[in-house]
Amino acid sequence: MREILGKVDGLKNTVLNELEQLYDQEIPDWQVLTAEALEKMASITAAINREVNIYVDRHGKVVSVAVGDSSTVTLPDVDLRRGRNRLSGVRCIHTHPGGDERLSGIDLSALRNNRYDLMAAIGVNKDDPAASKLDFAIITGRNGNDQLEVQEYGPVTARDLDVLFLPNLITTAEKLLAAEDKTERNTDERPERAILVGMEYGRPGRTLWTAEDSLQELKQLAETAGADVVALFNQKRPKPDPGFFIGRGKVRELALFAQQEDIDLAVFDEELSPAQERNLERALGIKVLDRTALILDIFAQRARTNEGKLQVELAQLQYSLPRIMGQGLTLSRLGGGIGTRGPGETKLETDRRVIRDRIAYIKGCIDKVANVRQLHRTNRLRNRVPTISLVGYTNAGKSTLLNTLTQADVYARDQLFATLDPTTRQLELPDKREAILTDTVGFIQRLPHQLVAAFKSTLEETVEADLLLHVVDVSHPLYKEQSSAVYQVLEEVGVKDKPILTVFNKIDKLPPDSGLPEQLRAIPESVCISAKQGTGLDELMDLIMEHLQMKSVELELLIPYSESGKAARLHTAGTILKEEYLAEGTRVTVRLDISEAEAWQPYVVGQKS
Repeated sequence: MREILGKVDGLKNTVLNELEQLYDQEIPDWQVLTAEALEKMASITAAINREVNIYVDRHGKVVSVAVGDSSTVTLPDVDLRRGRNRLSGVRCIHTHPGGDERLSGIDLSALRNNRYDLMAAIGVNKDDPAASKLDFAIITGRNGNDQLEVQEYGPVTARDLDVLFLPNLITTAEKLLAAEDKTERNTDERPERAILVGMEYGRPGRTLWTAEDSLQELKQLAETAGADVVALFNQKRPKPDPGFFIGRGKVRELALFAQQEDIDLAVFDEELSPAQERNLERALGIKVLDRTALILDIFAQRARTNEGKLQVELAQLQYSLPRIMGQGLTLSRLGGGIGTRGPGETKLETDRRVIRDRIAYIKGCIDKVANVRQLHRTNRLRNRVPTISLVGYTNAGKSTLLNTLTQADVYARDQLFATLDPTTRQLELPDKREAILTDTVGFIQRLPHQLVAAFKSTLEETVEADLLLHVVDVSHPLYKEQSSAVYQVLEEVGVKDKPILTVFNKIDKLPPDSGLPEQLRAIPESVCISAKQGTGLDELMDLIMEHLQMKSVELELLIPYSESGKAARLHTAGTILKEEYLAEGTRVTVRLDISEAEAWQPYVVGQKS
C-alpha cells in the first residue's frame, strides 16, 4: 500500500503524487541513498516547507513515506527487527527544511530507541535542491551505563553517496554490539581479518622500495600486530586522491571485497591525513589504519619498562591529536584490536585540551628519565668506559648479538620489533678492558616521526656512543634498501658522522654457493657473522677493540715522588693498569684518551699502543 503518512492536510494532489513516487525510488542495497532520491526529497521539502521522511529496508526498498511540519516529522510504526545485538534492518532518512543537515537530539534519540541501521538528515538547499547535503549517524556500541552510543558522519554531498558502502557500516556496528555483550564475545575469538592497501605513484625510483616490497613488509607488520591478512591490494596513480587517497573505483572494490570476505580492518601503506582516514572509514564501513598507526600499535604491545610505555603513549597522543574529531567507528575504541592498544589513555573521546595536558605531563616525565640517563653517561665518561651501540633494521639480529656477546637473556625472536626497550650490558674486550654495549630500538623504512621524537632520550644513547655496530640481515633480499633506511634515521638523529662498523649478520642463512660473504668481507670496516651460531664473533671483537684503541693510548709513566699529586690525578684521568713504586718515583701503566695523553708526555718512559 502506497500510503503517505503524517500531516498531509492541505497538500496538493501533485505533491501527493510526488510523495508516492518516492516508493518507486530504486536504491541499491549497498547505498545509503541515491543522488536522485536525495534531490527528489529536497525538492519536495523546498516546495512545501515540511519535513519528509522515508524508511528504507536492507534491500533498498522504500517501505514507508511520511510528512511532518516545518520542524518535525512523526516517525511511523514499521515492523522492526529486535535483538539486543542487532539493528532494526531499516534506515530512517528525513529532510530539514531550514538547510541545517546536522542531526538533532531528537533524531539521535530516535536512532537509539528504535535501533535504526542509521538515521540521516538532509539539509535542504532551497535554491539548488541537488546541492543539498546529508548527515547521518550509526550506533557504535554501549557505554559504561549500558546506553547505546552513536557516531555522526558528514556532511556528505550527493557525489559522495556512491562511495558509502552501507552493509559494512551495519556489520561493523553489530559486531561492536555483540563484542560488548557480556554473554557474546565471539568476535574476540579470532584475529582481525585485514586487507592491506598500497599505492605506486609519482616518479619511477621515488623510493628504493617497490610498492610490492613495501606491501610485503606491511604484511609482516600486520601479522606481528596479530592480524590475519586476507588480501593485498595495490593501485597505480599519478598522485594520491586528496579525499580518499585511492581512487573512488578502488574504494568501491575494497568495500565489496570487505563485505564478501567479512573483513574487519583495512591498513594503508602510507600515512593518511585525518580527512582521508575519516572518508575511507565512512566509505568502507570498517576500521581504517595507516602504516604509522600500525607501527604504534606494535610498539604499544612491546613496551615493557615505564620509560618505554611513556614514550609510546607520547607518540600515540601526538599521532591522535589531529585525528581526535570524527574518527567514526574507531573513535570509541569499543571493539578493541589492532590500533586500539597502548599503555596510555584508551578513551580518545577526550578533548584536545586534555590530550595536550597529558602530552606536556609525559614530556616532563621523559625529561626526568633523560636526566638520569645523562647522569649515567657522565659517570661512564668519568670512568673512561667506552660505549658501543647496536643499530640496525628491525629483526636484523641485534638482540641475539647482544645476548651472545654479553651472555644476556634479552627477549629475541624472529619477528619485527621483538624488543623495544633499550638494554645495556657490560662487554669484556679481548684486552681485558670493559665496555658498555647497548641494544637500541630497531629502525624501519618511513619510521614514524612521532616515534623518533618520542624516543629521543633513548636514541641519545646512540648519539653519545663511541662506536656504532650497524647490524645488517644479509639473508634478506632487500638488505641494501634496509641499510639505506637505517642511515636515513641515523642522519635524522644526528649521528651520521660517528665511527660505524658494519656487521653483516645471518650469513648462515645464505646459500653455500651464493658467494656473497666473500664480496661482503671486501668492504672496509665490516665483518661477516652469525650471531645465532657464533660464527665470526672473534673477528668482530678484534675489530671493536682496534677501533676503541684508536681513541686511547697505553702509556708507561714515571712520576717523581715530589709530584705525587699528579700520580693521584691519574686515577681519574685514565684507567690504571699497573702501578709500582721505584726508588726514583711511581711507575704507572695507564690507558688514556688521546686527548689526555699530550699533558703527560713529560713523564712518558714507554708507550705500548
